[in-house]
Amino acid sequence: MKDNEFDEWLKALQTGTDTQAKPPGAVRHREVQREAMEQAALFQWAFTVRQTFPELRLMYHIPNGGKRNRFEAANMKRQGVKAGVPDICLPVARGGFHGLYIELKAGKNKTTDKQNKWLSDLMEQGYSAHVCVGWENAKDTITKYLGMRGTDK
Repeated sequence: MKDNEFDEWLKALQTGTDTQAKPPGAVRHREVQREAMEQAALFQWAFTVRQTFPELRLMYHIPNGGKRNRFEAANMKRQGVKAGVPDICLPVARGGFHGLYIELKAGKNKTTDKQNKWLSDLMEQGYSAHVCVGWENAKDTITKYLGMRGTDK
C-alpha cells in the first residue's frame, strides 16, 4: 500500500465518510481492524517526531487483543496476558506520573468494564491513563503528557 493510499483510507475511517472502508489492496471479505490501523498511524507519527520527542522510542503496544484459537488463548493466559490492559504504554515519568497508558478506540467503539477497571487501577497507582478515540486524539494526549514538567498532575 502506498503512503497516499494509506492516508486517504485512514482519513475516510476517521471522518466516517466511508463506514465500509477497506485498506487499498485488501481482500474484501476480511473485516477491517480499524483500531489496528489507528494504532499503526500513531506509531508512524511517533517515528516521524522522534527527534522532537526522543522518549517516544520507549512507547510500545501491549498485544492483548485480537482473535485467537482456544489453544493459543489458553497459552497466552498462562503466560500472564490479562483482559482489559490498555493498548499502549509510554514508560516515561512526567508531571508526577510514573508513565502513560492509552486505551485506543476507533469510531464508536466503547471501553469494556475490564478496560475501565484497569484504567482506574493504573490511575490509583500513579499513572496517567486515558481513553483516546483515534490516533490524532492519542497524539495530542501524548504531546500534552510529554510537555508536563515538575510534579503537578
